[in-house]
Amino acid sequence: MKTPHPNPLPPGEGEDAPHPNPLPPGEGENGEDGATGLKVRLVPCLDVRDGRVVKGTRFVSLRDAGDPVEAAARYAAEGADEIVYLDISATPEGRGAAREVVERTARSLFVPLTVGGGVRSAADAERLLRAGADRVGVNSAAVEHPELLDELWRDFGSQCIVLAVDAIRAGNRWTVRTEAGHRAWDRDAVSWAREGAERGAGEILLTSIDRDGTGRGYDLELLEEVVAAVNVPVIASGGAGAYEHLVEGARAGAAALLVAGTFHRGELTIRGAKEALARAGVPVRMTA
Repeated sequence: MKTPHPNPLPPGEGEDAPHPNPLPPGEGENGEDGATGLKVRLVPCLDVRDGRVVKGTRFVSLRDAGDPVEAAARYAAEGADEIVYLDISATPEGRGAAREVVERTARSLFVPLTVGGGVRSAADAERLLRAGADRVGVNSAAVEHPELLDELWRDFGSQCIVLAVDAIRAGNRWTVRTEAGHRAWDRDAVSWAREGAERGAGEILLTSIDRDGTGRGYDLELLEEVVAAVNVPVIASGGAGAYEHLVEGARAGAAALLVAGTFHRGELTIRGAKEALARAGVPVRMTA
C-alpha cells in the first residue's frame, strides 16, 4: 500500500487540477441519470456502537441488534454483495473505528467490506485498510476539510473511498448533517455529493435521515437528484421497509441498496430481496 504523502497537494496541483471523476459534457444535474447499468448490489449495514450492532429511527432511539462479526458472516453466507460497517460513535467520541472488531469482521467475510467511523486522515484510512477493509467511508472530516478527499484519492485511489452523505430535508432542498446526525451544516447535500465525487470519492453512500428506520421507503426525490448530479455509483440508504422499496430505489438509479433494521429483525431477507428485484427486472447477482 502506498505510504500517505506528507504534502497532499503536490506542486502544480490544487483546486484547479483535473479531478478524478469529472462530469462528462452534457451530464450532471440536468443530464442523464447516474445509473450504472450493472447488477444492483444488496448491502446490509452494521451500525456499531460499543462493539455491538444497533439500530434506531432517524439516528436516535438505538436498540441492540447483535454481534457485528456474527451478523456480517451470516449476511455474507446468505448472499450479500457487500457489507458496510459504520462505527457510529467513533466521530462523536473523537476516535477511530475499533480496529479489533474490524479485523474480526473482515476475517469472517468473502465479500467486500466498507468501514467508516472516525476517519480524519490518510493515516486513519490506511489503518482500516490494513485491518481488512476493502473500502473506507468518510463523512464528518470530509465536510470539515473537503481537501481530505483529494488526499485520500491520491494515496489510495477512488475505488477505495466512499463518501457518506447524511441528508435531511430543509424546505425544498436537503442539507448535510454530520457526527451521527447531531451537527447541522448549511451545505446543500446534492451539491456536496457532486463536489465529493469530483474530489475523488468513488461512490456516494446517501442516507436520508428523514427516512432512516421508518420503513417508509427511500427518499426517491433526494436519490434521483444525487444520482443525476454525480457520475459515480450511489448507494441508497434510509427507510427500506419492504421489497417494493428496494425496487423503487433501483429504478431511481441506485447502484446499491443498503438495508439495516429490516434485515436485522428478519422482516426482510437477502434472498427474498434479490428474488423481488429479479422479478421486477432489476439485474442482481443470484446465489444458489
